[in-house]
Amino acid sequence: MDRGQILMRGALLGLPLALAACGGQQTAATATTAPCPRIVILADGADLTRHRPGMQRDLTGLVLDARIQGFEARCDFTGSDRTGLTVRITPRFEAERGPAAEGRTADLPWFVALSDAEDREVLARVAATTRLTFAPNVPRAQAAGQAVQLDMPIGGGRRAADYTVRVAFQLTPEELALNRQRGPR
Repeated sequence: MDRGQILMRGALLGLPLALAACGGQQTAATATTAPCPRIVILADGADLTRHRPGMQRDLTGLVLDARIQGFEARCDFTGSDRTGLTVRITPRFEAERGPAAEGRTADLPWFVALSDAEDREVLARVAATTRLTFAPNVPRAQAAGQAVQLDMPIGGGRRAADYTVRVAFQLTPEELALNRQRGPR
């Protein structure tokens, strides 16, 4: 067999596998992906800076400085009539351990909230905590939070664009005031 015959034979043998990989028929439910609502990281809640109580609010009293680096989101239709939408969001965090920190772990409280497009009403809110572990002698660490799920109705005039999803740290009033004072980083 010459080289051309070998290539032709390989192509013919691979054809059934390629056709089988195409799957069967594609239905309308699998043909399109679901649209996602607007998903944002809240500017006032994107950073978490903690100081040791009773110490000055400077570098010597810093326990933790964390930020939401981003998120991954997946949106899927629900129901056979596609009148529901499920949004799964997994945030990513980065943190730096301060000189006043004790131990090698830090808990990062955060939440995801769903509101209508005009921000008149919070329709759902899911709170979670991610534990971050710092390796020995390493001041920085990264972690992904657990995936959280929000379900929302669509159809009947409602669209994914009619909703807004926000990701933020759950802050104390003092932590929120510090973020607002220094502004977004």
